[in-house]
Amino acid sequence: MLDIRGLSSFADYFVICSGESDRQLKAILEAIDEALSQGAGLCLRQEGEVDSGWVLLDGGDVIIHVFSSEQRDFYQLDQLWSKATPVLRIQ
Repeated sequence: MLDIRGLSSFADYFVICSGESDRQLKAILEAIDEALSQGAGLCLRQEGEVDSGWVLLDGGDVIIHVFSSEQRDFYQLDQLWSKATPVLRIQ
C-alpha cells in the first residue's frame, strides 16, 4: 500500500498486489469485494478482466491494482510511484 497523497490529485492510496494464476487473481478480487462491500459498504468500480492480467478497482480515494506476476513485472508500478510513502508491505 502506497500513500500517494502528496503526488496525486486523483487518489490518496494505491494498493498493489499480484497473484500467480487467473484462479488466484479471481479469488483475490472476490475477497477484496466481499471485505469492502460487507465491512465498509463500498462498491468498487472495476476496469479490466482477470484474463488480461491486470484488474483495477477504483474506490475513489483508494485504487487497488491486482496484477498477474508477469504484468506486475512489466508495468513496474512500484518503481513508477517510488516517491510515494510505503504504508504497508507484505511479501
